[in-house]
Amino acid sequence: MKKTIQLYDLGLKPYQPVWDLQHKIQQRIIDEKKLDRIGEFEGERKNDVLLFVEHPHVYTLGKSGDEENMLRSLLELQELEAEYVKTNRGGDITYHGPGQIVGYPILDLDRHFTDIHKYLRYLEEVIIKVCGDYGFEAQRIDGLTGVWIGDQKICAMGIRCSRWVTMHGFALNVNTNLQYFNNIVPCGIEDKEVTSLQKLIGCEIDLEEVKKRIVTHFENVFDVSIKPSGTQTELKKNFL
Repeated sequence: MKKTIQLYDLGLKPYQPVWDLQHKIQQRIIDEKKLDRIGEFEGERKNDVLLFVEHPHVYTLGKSGDEENMLRSLLELQELEAEYVKTNRGGDITYHGPGQIVGYPILDLDRHFTDIHKYLRYLEEVIIKVCGDYGFEAQRIDGLTGVWIGDQKICAMGIRCSRWVTMHGFALNVNTNLQYFNNIVPCGIEDKEVTSLQKLIGCEIDLEEVKKRIVTHFENVFDVSIKPSGTQTELKKNFL
């Protein structure tokens, strides 16, 4: 039987509360797994989770990132109505904003496969297939995590894993305002640009359609069943 992943679409939410939410879900899954292993968990363990979200303008710096890749002062960021957050994911600096689909899979890899590199390649494969749906041949670049169309990055990725339970994830530029990337060295890579589906196609893209395509390809690549779970009330009931 395929593993089930619960999908929650959070809409437009600030970065920090969603980061905190990921931590809580991750810790709940870890705690249940520990109890299950020693035979002290009663009932049925919670399913894995996939969160969709759009963030207001925010720049996030990964734990191994270089602060010099932020090219604006905090005062300038305030004028842009953008936040700056140092986070605990892998990778360098990136931008999140409206029109960008951010996906946070919180998966117990003990249920799937305990291989971080394979996990990242699977996430990349999902996005590569989504881009293919829109007629673009996306690819990987050796040594660089994420998804590219030519030399332009369309999807950034950065994760954290604890006790084989993941958090953070991917950020796919759909209708993203790419001007905001001019304020950073995206992912710390100086000789590459960023792009979006909107820029490539020449018109605004239906975000809900893109989300459906992500779900379909995620199910196929990871061999799972994704169950839309609707309300955030249900999310709180199940995990918080």
